[in-house]
Amino acid sequence: MKKILSAALAILLVSLGLYLGAQQLDSSSGGSASSKKDLIIYNWGDYIDPDLITKFEKQTGYHVIYETFDSNEAMYTKIKQGGTAYDLAVPSDYMITKLRRDNLLDRIDTSRLSNFKYIGKEFLHKSFDEKNEYSVPYFWGTLGIVYNDRYVKKGEIKSWNDLWKKKYQGQILLVDSARDIMGMSLVSMGYSMNDTNSAHLKVAKAKLDKIGKNVKAIVADELKMYMVQNEAWIGVTYSGEAATMMDQDSHIHYVVPAQGSNLWFDNIVIPKTCKNKEAAYKFINFMLEPKNAAQNAEYIGYSTPNTAAQKLLPKSVREDKQFYPPMSTVKNLEVYRDLPSSKVQEYNDLFLEFKMYARN
Repeated sequence: MKKILSAALAILLVSLGLYLGAQQLDSSSGGSASSKKDLIIYNWGDYIDPDLITKFEKQTGYHVIYETFDSNEAMYTKIKQGGTAYDLAVPSDYMITKLRRDNLLDRIDTSRLSNFKYIGKEFLHKSFDEKNEYSVPYFWGTLGIVYNDRYVKKGEIKSWNDLWKKKYQGQILLVDSARDIMGMSLVSMGYSMNDTNSAHLKVAKAKLDKIGKNVKAIVADELKMYMVQNEAWIGVTYSGEAATMMDQDSHIHYVVPAQGSNLWFDNIVIPKTCKNKEAAYKFINFMLEPKNAAQNAEYIGYSTPNTAAQKLLPKSVREDKQFYPPMSTVKNLEVYRDLPSSKVQEYNDLFLEFKMYARN
Protein backbone atom coordinates (compact mmCIF):
# COMPACT_ATOMS: atom_id res chain seq x y z
CA MET A 1 0.00 0.00 0.00
CA LYS A 2 2.87 2.37 0.89
CA LYS A 3 4.52 1.58 -2.46
CA ILE A 4 1.28 2.39 -4.25
CA LEU A 5 0.90 5.66 -2.32
CA SER A 6 4.55 6.57 -2.95
CA ALA A 7 4.16 5.90 -6.68
CA ALA A 8 0.97 7.92 -6.80
CA LEU A 9 2.66 10.82 -4.96
CA ALA A 10 5.60 10.72 -7.35
CA ILE A 11 3.29 10.83 -10.37
CA LEU A 12 1.39 13.73 -8.78
CA LEU A 13 4.60 15.70 -8.15
CA VAL A 14 5.85 15.11 -11.71
CA SER A 15 2.49 16.17 -13.15
CA LEU A 16 2.46 19.30 -10.99
CA GLY A 17 5.98 20.16 -12.12
CA LEU A 18 5.06 19.74 -15.77
CA TYR A 19 1.96 21.93 -15.31
CA LEU A 20 3.89 24.74 -13.59
CA GLY A 21 6.60 24.56 -16.26
CA ALA A 22 4.02 24.84 -19.02
CA GLN A 23 2.42 27.83 -17.31
CA GLN A 24 5.79 29.59 -17.01
CA LEU A 25 6.60 28.87 -20.67
CA ASP A 26 3.20 30.16 -21.79
CA SER A 27 3.69 33.37 -19.79
CA SER A 28 7.17 34.03 -21.19
CA SER A 29 5.99 33.54 -24.79
CA GLY A 30 3.10 36.00 -24.61
CA GLY A 31 0.42 33.39 -23.93
CA SER A 32 -2.78 33.67 -21.95
CA ALA A 33 -1.05 34.58 -18.69
CA SER A 34 0.00 37.95 -20.13
CA SER A 35 -2.73 38.48 -22.73
CA LYS A 36 -4.82 40.69 -20.45
CA LYS A 37 -2.17 43.38 -20.75
CA ASP A 38 -1.58 42.93 -24.47
CA LEU A 39 -3.33 44.86 -27.23
CA ILE A 40 -2.82 43.34 -30.67
CA ILE A 41 -3.29 45.83 -33.53
CA TYR A 42 -3.36 44.94 -37.24
CA ASN A 43 -2.71 48.00 -39.41
CA TRP A 44 -1.15 49.22 -42.64
CA GLY A 45 2.62 49.74 -42.54
CA ASP A 46 3.83 53.09 -41.14
CA TYR A 47 0.24 54.18 -40.50
CA ILE A 48 0.54 55.54 -36.98
CA ASP A 49 3.01 57.79 -35.20
CA PRO A 50 5.16 55.37 -33.11
CA ASP A 51 5.37 57.98 -30.36
CA LEU A 52 1.63 57.64 -29.84
CA ILE A 53 1.96 53.91 -29.20
CA THR A 54 4.64 54.63 -26.60
CA LYS A 55 2.45 57.32 -25.03
CA PHE A 56 -0.53 54.96 -24.86
CA GLU A 57 1.54 52.22 -23.24
CA LYS A 58 2.86 54.65 -20.60
CA GLN A 59 -0.59 56.05 -19.84
CA THR A 60 -2.42 52.73 -19.60
CA GLY A 61 0.15 50.05 -18.80
CA TYR A 62 -0.94 47.98 -21.80
CA HIS A 63 1.61 46.44 -24.14
CA VAL A 64 0.90 47.04 -27.82
CA ILE A 65 1.74 44.29 -30.32
CA TYR A 66 1.68 45.93 -33.75
CA GLU A 67 1.42 43.85 -36.92
CA THR A 68 1.10 45.20 -40.46
CA PHE A 69 -0.47 44.23 -43.79
CA ASP A 70 -0.04 45.59 -47.31
CA SER A 71 -3.51 45.05 -48.75
CA ASN A 72 -7.11 44.80 -47.57
CA GLU A 73 -7.33 41.35 -49.08
CA ALA A 74 -4.31 40.07 -47.10
CA MET A 75 -5.80 41.54 -43.92
CA TYR A 76 -9.18 39.93 -44.61
CA THR A 77 -7.66 36.48 -45.19
CA LYS A 78 -5.69 36.53 -41.95
CA ILE A 79 -8.60 37.74 -39.85
CA LYS A 80 -10.89 35.12 -41.38
CA GLN A 81 -8.36 32.37 -40.65
CA GLY A 82 -8.37 33.46 -37.01
CA GLY A 83 -4.81 32.39 -36.29
CA THR A 84 -4.04 35.60 -34.42
CA ALA A 85 -6.47 37.14 -31.93
CA TYR A 86 -6.39 40.68 -33.26
CA ASP A 87 -8.05 43.22 -30.98
CA LEU A 88 -8.14 46.03 -33.55
CA ALA A 89 -7.72 46.32 -37.32
CA VAL A 90 -7.83 49.19 -39.83
CA PRO A 91 -9.55 48.13 -43.08
CA SER A 92 -10.75 50.38 -45.88
CA ASP A 93 -14.38 51.18 -46.66
CA TYR A 94 -15.36 48.38 -49.06
CA MET A 95 -13.55 45.78 -46.98
CA ILE A 96 -15.59 46.75 -43.94
CA THR A 97 -18.68 45.72 -45.91
CA LYS A 98 -17.10 42.35 -46.66
CA LEU A 99 -15.99 41.79 -43.06
CA ARG A 100 -19.46 42.65 -41.79
CA ARG A 101 -21.17 40.36 -44.29
CA ASP A 102 -18.96 37.47 -43.21
CA ASN A 103 -19.70 38.12 -39.53
CA LEU A 104 -16.07 38.88 -38.68
CA LEU A 105 -16.64 42.13 -36.79
CA ASP A 106 -18.00 42.97 -33.35
CA ARG A 107 -20.39 45.87 -32.89
CA ILE A 108 -18.82 49.01 -31.45
CA ASP A 109 -20.57 50.71 -28.54
CA THR A 110 -19.83 54.39 -29.19
CA SER A 111 -21.20 55.29 -25.74
CA ARG A 112 -17.92 53.89 -24.42
CA LEU A 113 -15.97 56.38 -26.54
CA SER A 114 -16.15 59.81 -24.93
CA ASN A 115 -14.11 61.31 -27.78
CA PHE A 116 -16.32 59.98 -30.58
CA LYS A 117 -18.06 63.38 -30.53
CA TYR A 118 -15.06 64.90 -32.30
CA ILE A 119 -15.72 62.99 -35.53
CA GLY A 120 -17.27 65.30 -38.11
CA LYS A 121 -20.84 64.43 -39.14
CA GLU A 122 -19.83 64.42 -42.79
CA PHE A 123 -17.65 61.37 -42.10
CA LEU A 124 -20.41 59.32 -40.49
CA HIS A 125 -23.27 57.21 -41.90
CA LYS A 126 -21.33 56.08 -44.95
CA SER A 127 -22.58 53.29 -47.18
CA PHE A 128 -20.21 50.71 -45.71
CA ASP A 129 -21.49 51.33 -42.15
CA GLU A 130 -24.62 53.46 -42.32
CA LYS A 131 -25.45 53.22 -38.60
CA ASN A 132 -21.83 53.50 -37.42
CA GLU A 133 -22.16 50.21 -35.59
CA TYR A 134 -18.94 48.53 -36.68
CA SER A 135 -16.29 51.16 -37.43
CA VAL A 136 -14.70 54.39 -36.27
CA PRO A 137 -13.20 56.79 -38.87
CA TYR A 138 -9.40 56.90 -38.76
CA PHE A 139 -8.19 58.68 -41.92
CA TRP A 140 -9.68 59.67 -45.25
CA GLY A 141 -8.28 60.80 -48.52
CA THR A 142 -8.63 60.98 -52.26
CA LEU A 143 -7.21 59.68 -55.50
CA GLY A 144 -5.74 62.44 -57.62
CA ILE A 145 -2.93 63.73 -59.81
CA VAL A 146 0.51 64.95 -58.73
CA TYR A 147 2.61 67.02 -61.09
CA ASN A 148 5.97 68.80 -61.08
CA ASP A 149 5.76 72.49 -62.01
CA ARG A 150 9.29 72.35 -63.43
CA TYR A 151 7.73 70.60 -66.41
CA VAL A 152 3.98 71.24 -66.12
CA LYS A 153 2.57 74.74 -65.65
CA LYS A 154 0.60 75.34 -62.46
CA GLY A 155 -3.09 74.85 -63.05
CA GLU A 156 -2.50 73.18 -66.42
CA ILE A 157 -3.88 69.87 -65.19
CA LYS A 158 -7.46 70.03 -63.93
CA SER A 159 -9.16 66.99 -65.42
CA TRP A 160 -8.45 63.28 -65.84
CA ASN A 161 -8.76 63.84 -69.58
CA ASP A 162 -5.69 66.11 -69.49
CA LEU A 163 -3.55 63.01 -68.94
CA TRP A 164 -4.27 61.81 -72.47
CA LYS A 165 -2.56 64.83 -74.07
CA LYS A 166 0.27 63.86 -76.44
CA LYS A 167 2.72 66.31 -74.87
CA TYR A 168 2.95 64.08 -71.78
CA GLN A 169 4.28 61.11 -73.74
CA GLY A 170 6.43 58.89 -71.52
CA GLN A 171 6.04 61.18 -68.50
CA ILE A 172 3.21 59.69 -66.42
CA LEU A 173 3.43 57.25 -63.51
CA LEU A 174 0.33 55.28 -62.54
CA VAL A 175 -0.31 53.60 -59.21
CA ASP A 176 -0.58 49.83 -59.63
CA SER A 177 -4.27 49.45 -58.74
CA ALA A 178 -7.01 48.06 -60.98
CA ARG A 179 -9.90 49.81 -59.21
CA ASP A 180 -8.14 53.18 -59.20
CA ILE A 181 -6.86 53.26 -62.77
CA MET A 182 -9.94 51.65 -64.30
CA GLY A 183 -11.98 54.04 -62.15
CA MET A 184 -10.00 57.01 -63.45
CA SER A 185 -10.87 56.03 -67.01
CA LEU A 186 -14.53 55.39 -66.15
CA VAL A 187 -14.93 58.81 -64.51
CA SER A 188 -13.23 60.52 -67.45
CA MET A 189 -16.14 59.26 -69.58
CA GLY A 190 -18.85 60.16 -67.09
CA TYR A 191 -19.30 56.68 -65.59
CA SER A 192 -19.20 55.64 -61.95
CA MET A 193 -16.04 54.29 -60.33
CA ASN A 194 -18.25 51.44 -59.12
CA ASP A 195 -19.59 50.65 -62.60
CA THR A 196 -20.32 46.95 -63.19
CA ASN A 197 -21.56 47.24 -66.78
CA SER A 198 -19.23 45.03 -68.82
CA ALA A 199 -19.63 47.20 -71.92
CA HIS A 200 -18.59 50.29 -69.94
CA LEU A 201 -15.61 48.47 -68.47
CA LYS A 202 -14.40 47.40 -71.89
CA VAL A 203 -14.73 50.96 -73.21
CA ALA A 204 -12.81 52.24 -70.19
CA LYS A 205 -10.03 49.76 -70.89
CA ALA A 206 -9.97 50.76 -74.57
CA LYS A 207 -9.53 54.39 -73.51
CA LEU A 208 -6.72 53.38 -71.17
CA ASP A 209 -4.94 51.80 -74.11
CA LYS A 210 -4.83 55.24 -75.71
CA ILE A 211 -2.91 56.64 -72.75
CA GLY A 212 -0.36 53.84 -73.02
CA LYS A 213 2.33 55.89 -74.79
CA ASN A 214 2.14 58.54 -72.05
CA VAL A 215 2.79 55.99 -69.30
CA LYS A 216 6.38 55.70 -68.17
CA ALA A 217 5.69 53.06 -65.53
CA ILE A 218 2.98 51.45 -63.42
CA VAL A 219 4.39 51.26 -59.90
CA ALA A 220 3.55 51.08 -56.20
CA ASP A 221 5.27 52.87 -53.29
CA GLU A 222 8.27 53.79 -55.43
CA LEU A 223 6.09 56.35 -57.23
CA LYS A 224 6.96 58.83 -54.48
CA MET A 225 10.69 58.36 -54.96
CA TYR A 226 10.48 58.66 -58.75
CA MET A 227 8.49 61.89 -58.59
CA VAL A 228 10.83 63.49 -56.05
CA GLN A 229 13.83 62.45 -58.14
CA ASN A 230 12.29 64.09 -61.24
CA GLU A 231 11.98 60.77 -63.05
CA ALA A 232 8.53 61.75 -64.33
CA TRP A 233 6.42 64.87 -64.65
CA ILE A 234 3.06 63.49 -63.53
CA GLY A 235 1.69 60.73 -61.29
CA VAL A 236 -1.70 59.30 -60.36
CA THR A 237 -1.69 58.47 -56.67
CA TYR A 238 -3.30 59.07 -53.26
CA SER A 239 -3.50 62.30 -51.27
CA GLY A 240 -1.30 61.09 -48.41
CA GLU A 241 1.42 59.96 -50.79
CA ALA A 242 1.17 63.35 -52.49
CA ALA A 243 1.60 65.11 -49.14
CA THR A 244 4.84 63.24 -48.54
CA MET A 245 6.16 64.24 -51.96
CA MET A 246 5.19 67.86 -51.46
CA ASP A 247 7.03 67.97 -48.14
CA GLN A 248 10.18 66.87 -49.96
CA ASP A 249 9.80 69.00 -53.09
CA SER A 250 7.95 72.33 -53.24
CA HIS A 251 7.63 72.00 -57.02
CA ILE A 252 5.20 69.09 -56.66
CA HIS A 253 1.45 69.79 -56.50
CA TYR A 254 -1.69 67.71 -56.08
CA VAL A 255 -5.09 68.11 -57.69
CA VAL A 256 -8.36 66.21 -57.33
CA PRO A 257 -10.30 66.47 -60.62
CA ALA A 258 -13.63 68.16 -59.97
CA GLN A 259 -15.35 65.76 -62.39
CA GLY A 260 -15.00 63.03 -59.77
CA SER A 261 -12.65 60.58 -58.12
CA ASN A 262 -12.38 58.12 -55.25
CA LEU A 263 -13.07 59.21 -51.69
CA TRP A 264 -11.67 56.53 -49.41
CA PHE A 265 -11.94 55.91 -45.70
CA ASP A 266 -9.82 53.79 -43.41
CA ASN A 267 -11.68 52.94 -40.20
CA ILE A 268 -10.83 51.20 -36.96
CA VAL A 269 -12.78 48.00 -36.32
CA ILE A 270 -12.93 45.36 -33.59
CA PRO A 271 -12.62 41.85 -35.08
CA LYS A 272 -14.53 38.95 -33.56
CA THR A 273 -11.12 37.59 -32.52
CA CYS A 274 -10.72 40.41 -29.97
CA LYS A 275 -9.75 39.16 -26.51
CA ASN A 276 -9.09 42.50 -24.84
CA LYS A 277 -12.06 44.76 -25.47
CA GLU A 278 -11.27 47.05 -22.57
CA ALA A 279 -7.87 47.86 -24.08
CA ALA A 280 -9.38 48.13 -27.56
CA TYR A 281 -11.88 50.77 -26.47
CA LYS A 282 -9.23 52.67 -24.54
CA PHE A 283 -6.98 52.75 -27.58
CA ILE A 284 -9.72 53.95 -29.92
CA ASN A 285 -10.68 56.68 -27.48
CA PHE A 286 -7.00 57.61 -27.06
CA MET A 287 -6.60 58.01 -30.82
CA LEU A 288 -9.76 60.16 -30.95
CA GLU A 289 -8.31 62.61 -28.44
CA PRO A 290 -7.85 65.79 -30.57
CA LYS A 291 -4.19 66.35 -29.67
CA ASN A 292 -3.34 62.74 -30.47
CA ALA A 293 -5.37 62.74 -33.69
CA ALA A 294 -3.66 65.97 -34.82
CA GLN A 295 -0.21 64.57 -34.02
CA ASN A 296 -1.04 61.41 -35.97
CA ALA A 297 -2.34 63.39 -38.96
CA GLU A 298 0.83 65.48 -39.13
CA TYR A 299 2.97 62.35 -38.99
CA ILE A 300 0.98 60.36 -41.59
CA GLY A 301 0.03 63.16 -43.98
CA TYR A 302 -3.53 61.99 -44.64
CA SER A 303 -6.68 63.94 -43.79
CA THR A 304 -8.22 63.48 -40.36
CA PRO A 305 -12.01 63.15 -39.86
CA ASN A 306 -11.54 64.58 -36.35
CA THR A 307 -12.84 68.15 -36.61
CA ALA A 308 -11.33 69.21 -33.28
CA ALA A 309 -7.96 67.83 -34.41
CA GLN A 310 -8.21 69.74 -37.70
CA LYS A 311 -8.29 73.00 -35.73
CA LEU A 312 -4.97 72.07 -34.10
CA LEU A 313 -3.22 71.53 -37.43
CA PRO A 314 -1.16 74.32 -39.01
CA LYS A 315 -3.32 76.76 -40.96
CA SER A 316 -1.43 75.89 -44.13
CA VAL A 317 -2.59 72.27 -43.73
CA ARG A 318 -6.20 72.63 -42.61
CA GLU A 319 -6.94 75.24 -45.30
CA ASP A 320 -5.20 73.33 -48.08
CA LYS A 321 -7.93 72.49 -50.60
CA GLN A 322 -5.75 69.76 -52.04
CA PHE A 323 -6.25 67.70 -48.87
CA TYR A 324 -9.43 69.22 -47.47
CA PRO A 325 -11.28 69.86 -50.74
CA PRO A 326 -14.41 72.04 -50.93
CA MET A 327 -17.84 70.42 -50.89
CA SER A 328 -18.25 71.25 -54.58
CA THR A 329 -15.52 68.68 -55.23
CA VAL A 330 -16.37 66.27 -52.42
CA LYS A 331 -19.93 65.81 -53.72
CA ASN A 332 -18.51 64.26 -56.89
CA LEU A 333 -16.25 61.82 -55.05
CA GLU A 334 -17.26 58.18 -54.70
CA VAL A 335 -16.58 55.61 -52.02
CA TYR A 336 -15.70 52.22 -53.47
CA ARG A 337 -18.33 49.53 -53.02
CA ASP A 338 -17.55 45.88 -52.40
CA LEU A 339 -18.19 44.49 -55.88
CA PRO A 340 -19.10 40.86 -56.64
CA SER A 341 -16.02 38.68 -57.00
CA SER A 342 -16.76 38.14 -60.70
CA LYS A 343 -16.64 41.89 -61.30
CA VAL A 344 -13.47 42.32 -59.25
CA GLN A 345 -11.90 39.68 -61.48
CA GLU A 346 -13.17 41.51 -64.57
CA TYR A 347 -11.55 44.75 -63.39
CA ASN A 348 -8.30 42.91 -62.67
CA ASP A 349 -8.24 41.10 -66.02
CA LEU A 350 -8.85 44.27 -68.04
CA PHE A 351 -6.24 46.17 -66.05
CA LEU A 352 -3.71 43.39 -66.61
CA GLU A 353 -4.33 43.58 -70.35
CA PHE A 354 -3.74 47.32 -70.22
CA LYS A 355 -0.51 46.89 -68.24
CA MET A 356 0.79 44.49 -70.87
CA TYR A 357 0.00 47.04 -73.57
CA ALA A 358 1.26 50.21 -71.84
CA ARG A 359 4.86 51.36 -71.70
CA ASN A 360 5.85 49.61 -68.50
